[in-house]
This record gives sequence, C-alpha cells and structure tokens, in this order.
Amino acid sequence: MSDTTSNIASLSDEKQLKSRSIVAMTIRRYFQHRMAVIGTIMLTAIILYVTVGAFFFTEAQGNDTNILDKTEPPSSEYWFGSDLVGRDIFVRTIYGGQISIAIGVISVFISITVGTTVGVLSGYFGGWVDSILGRITEMFLSIPVLILLLVLSTVIIQSATTVNILGREVSSTVVFIVVLIGLTGWMQLSRIVRGQVLSLKEQEFIMAARAVGAKNFGIIIRHLLPNIVAPVVVAATLGIGSAIITEAYLSFLGFGVQPPTATWGNILTGAQDRIDTVWWMWMAPGFFIVSTVLAINFIGDGLRDALDPRGLN
Repeated sequence: MSDTTSNIASLSDEKQLKSRSIVAMTIRRYFQHRMAVIGTIMLTAIILYVTVGAFFFTEAQGNDTNILDKTEPPSSEYWFGSDLVGRDIFVRTIYGGQISIAIGVISVFISITVGTTVGVLSGYFGGWVDSILGRITEMFLSIPVLILLLVLSTVIIQSATTVNILGREVSSTVVFIVVLIGLTGWMQLSRIVRGQVLSLKEQEFIMAARAVGAKNFGIIIRHLLPNIVAPVVVAATLGIGSAIITEAYLSFLGFGVQPPTATWGNILTGAQDRIDTVWWMWMAPGFFIVSTVLAINFIGDGLRDALDPRGLN
C-alpha cells in the first residue's frame, strides 16, 4: 500500500515538475523575443500613463471648455495643446486612453468567449450542431462588418444617454460600441478553435477519457480547453489592437463614442478638417493609438512563438 502511494506521489511530483518546466520554457522564449519585450515595455508605459495620470488630473479638467484658449499649440499650460473648444488634450488623452483600452479589452473578451464556445461546441459534437453553428458563422462572415457597425452606430447615437459605470459618468455609446465590436469579431476565432478541436478529439488522451466514462463537459473543460489556450491567447492579444483601431475609425467618422466621454478616436475627430494647421490635435491621440496597437502586435507575435509547442525544447 505504501509503495502504491509512493508511486502515485512520485508521478504527481513528476507531472508538476514537467508543468513548471514547460511554463519556464514558455516564459524564457517570450523574453528572448526582442520585439515582444519592447512591446511589453511600451504597453506598460502607456498603461501607467492612463492610470497614474488620473491621480494627478481629474476628468472634469479634461472636459472643461475655455473658448479663449481654443486651438492653443503645445505649451507649459497645455502640454499637448488644446482643441477647438479649449479643452486640454493632454488630460483628455489620459481618460480617453482608459476608455479606448477598456473597449479593446472588454470587446475582445466578448468575442473570445463567443468564438471559443461556438468553435468548441461545433468541433466536438459535430453533426447537426456543427451544421447549425457553421451556418450562423457563415452568415455573420457574409455581412460587411464596417457597414453593419456604421448602420447600428447611427441608430445608437440617436438614443445616446449618459450612464454611471463604476462611479464614472460615461456616454451609453461606450457600452453599445463594446457589444457591437465584441459580437462582430468572433467568427475567425471560432473557425480556428473548431479546427483545433477536430484534431484534438481524435487524440488518444481524449479517447481514453471517454473510455473511463468522463462526461462531455468534463472532457471539454479538463482536456480540450487547456490544449487550445495558445491560439486563443494569441487571438485575444491581437484582437485588442484591432478593437482599438475599430473604435478609433468609428469615432473618427462620427459614429463611435460620443462626447463628453473622450476616447483617442473621437479626440482625432476635431482635427479632421484642420490636419495641417492644428497638427497637435491629431498628433497625441494618433501617437497613442499607433503605439498601443504596435505594442500589442509585438506582444502577440512573442506569445505566438513562445506558446508554439514545437519550439518548447
């Protein structure tokens, strides 16, 4: 009895050691990716900018208008200049960055949840489940996303109000934009996940789990999801950058988040007719959008290489 217990404990320790070694190799490979490290530093700096800055400046300062100081170039008073109604662009990029990043993260969480769920169910159960979910996915893929977003955003803008989220008054369009981007960005991931599941469900460890009487839900949670985490994590990382870009061009076109709530995208809107004369109005938000998306893409590339099982040696 003691020998059996000792063997089980030994196998458990060996499994934990192997798991730790894989994690260690993954982390090492990630930090060996030079651009991923640069992206991590860039994104950390941007997150610190939009979070720490909020301790020194209030959102009311960013929304405060002063017509006498409109379109002021960068100076000691207005570090990034002022906009068409005299608002401080520096402060607005702090709070606008919070909203832009939040939109990217939450909308991707929605799309990842929907895409992973659809892909897993479709690939694992097959048959009529796969047929129905496949047709739904194809239906969404056949709809031009930009046109759909513009049409729905137009309807949303007409009924825009102000809502309180975590003690902060923001335009209700923030919620709608998050949901719209999230529900229109899951289709590609669902196909990737479906392909992974179709391959995995024929593997010996899945068949062994079925043979010992494991339930379908247990197999999905314990065996399938841990083995598809790599493409999901990479898709989530890259999706955040895409969502930030989507929000930016919707806001730039006037169909995104509505004032007084600031985002990097709608800060750019005021400069669209004066790009050459009031360059500071698009320079700061444009810099943050480009830098954030680049940083996220660098991180995504690093994660893709680090999580590649063929490279874990």
